[in-house]
Amino acid sequence: MWRQLLENGRCAFNEHWPHSLLVPVGGALVCWMLCRRRKPTIEMGDGWWGRGEKPQKNEDTSVRPFRIEVSDADIQDLHERLDRTRYVSPLEDSQFHYGFNGPELQKIVAYWKDKFDWGKQVEIINQYPHYKTSIEGLEIHFIHVKPSHLPPGQKAIPLLMVHGWPGSFYEFYRILPLLTEPGKHGLDPNLTFEVICPSIPGYGFSEAPHKKGFDAVSAARIFYKLMLRLGFKEFYLQGGDWGSFITTNMALLKPESIKGLHLNVVFLNNRGFKMLISILLGRYVPWLVGLTREDVRRIYPYFEKNVYALLRESGYLHIQATKPDTVGSSLNDSPAGLAAYILEKFSTWTNPDFRALEDGGLQRKYSMDDLLTNVMIYWVTGSVTSSMRFYKENFTREFQSSPIHRTPVYVPTGIAAFPCEVMHVPRSWAKERHKKIVTYTYMPRGGHFAAFEEPELLARDIQNFVSKVEKN
Repeated sequence: MWRQLLENGRCAFNEHWPHSLLVPVGGALVCWMLCRRRKPTIEMGDGWWGRGEKPQKNEDTSVRPFRIEVSDADIQDLHERLDRTRYVSPLEDSQFHYGFNGPELQKIVAYWKDKFDWGKQVEIINQYPHYKTSIEGLEIHFIHVKPSHLPPGQKAIPLLMVHGWPGSFYEFYRILPLLTEPGKHGLDPNLTFEVICPSIPGYGFSEAPHKKGFDAVSAARIFYKLMLRLGFKEFYLQGGDWGSFITTNMALLKPESIKGLHLNVVFLNNRGFKMLISILLGRYVPWLVGLTREDVRRIYPYFEKNVYALLRESGYLHIQATKPDTVGSSLNDSPAGLAAYILEKFSTWTNPDFRALEDGGLQRKYSMDDLLTNVMIYWVTGSVTSSMRFYKENFTREFQSSPIHRTPVYVPTGIAAFPCEVMHVPRSWAKERHKKIVTYTYMPRGGHFAAFEEPELLARDIQNFVSKVEKN
């Protein structure tokens, strides 16, 4: 009976579908099935961000040693400007609730003038090898730190780490020895890294783009070209803030080259209705919307008691995403204003409770020398305005609708969720974008500047993530 049915079906098929159509229809069906299985990626594209038109000759691909120098003229100019600072008197009992506290700024400026030794800090900065190379018309600055010793047969694992705003490559100076010499610091010596930390174009010692449109995709492409130029065909990525956005884009542009992506900040797709439902139900039936007890603990005080908290901490974003050059002109002219603008973020983004302290809690996690060194990188390079333009270039009208924001990430991903991050992102939300989460860690303490604030916690989580990826 079955044989007869099959024969009848074959005859009917042959009758209604001529042989001339079988091959193209079958081919189309196979292509459709393969396309469904193919993981979507983003086109690499290309760019030129130097002055004028792109020259006809090939770009200089040499990698040149670079050393930061101290200019006496810059120091004299800085001190003269600090001497002329006009301070703002705070309201009574205002602490850091209105922004940077005026009396605390006076103390910082006094330290800056009388005790801060930029020459000594430059020596610390130069302890690691610095380089520059030309990519897409820009001079790209980076540090490249290799282990001083490896056992026979062991290879260092290449890791690209990308900073954000208002940070710099200097954020990674406390974590670098933990990653490149882990055995000396109580970490797993079998997971030793070779670390590359570039400066985002327009930040610090990387040249600023001279044309409009330089966004996180452009930065991702440049950093991918940098890694190729250094001889790496496969490597790991790590980032927070803009670094998270840029490295995630690299995972979309060239997933075949990215062995793993580790993030301490996660950017979500526009979840809209799904997120609203998750927030509404999660307080009462968290298991129904994929939330854990820890997610509930971290999310709901934020949404129920501080509804306006995100708006309060994102005012800078609205300015920088619309007219960065206006406020940038002021900050580029006033070192005290620049310090207040930048260091306020190192207060409230490290711990929102620091707003209630007269000194903003700045030295509870950082030394004043480290904080001012980061500010000085912006000051001596005059890069604060160009760094702020990065917001305008990324938050365009097409921000949510562009493919780069809607394409899922299939690269193995590790997420370190620090409790004082501006916004907590549960694993169930993150997996809407990141389809292969290998590790998700509720970090016991720490905020936005993870590598700067809690280098050992972050280093251990990176090692744990890479270990699991390498074993698969």
